[in-house]
Amino acid sequence: MRKFLKVSLVVIILVLIGFFYWRFSFVFAEGTKAGVLNTIQKKGFIFKTYEGKIIQTGFGGNQSSSTIQSNYFDFSVENERIGQALMRNSGKNMELHYKRYLGALPWRGSQSYIVDSIYQIEGVVPQSEFPIK
Repeated sequence: MRKFLKVSLVVIILVLIGFFYWRFSFVFAEGTKAGVLNTIQKKGFIFKTYEGKIIQTGFGGNQSSSTIQSNYFDFSVENERIGQALMRNSGKNMELHYKRYLGALPWRGSQSYIVDSIYQIEGVVPQSEFPIK
């Protein structure tokens, strides 16, 4: 009976470790988003991270109407260098690379989308410094 309890406990611990890895460390998706940086701010009670929003404009609605709609992309930044570069370029059109996790961690930010590099910022010269990581 004791051996069964020990094995069961080890299995439960391994399942919990696997679940937490899958939920908070596994990169679910990776890609780029482009648009105008609407807002970026450093916030948090204990862990200060950069939280931002990009506006992506495009055509939406049904096929019979051609209305312009805005899509918002909310993201977090944990890298200080990237956060400062975004703060200096608010309101500009840019292309960002992100990783999407299934869950958010307080020290990584409040969003599941984490921007990890900047590919391009419109109007910023020289372009040779990109990507910023």
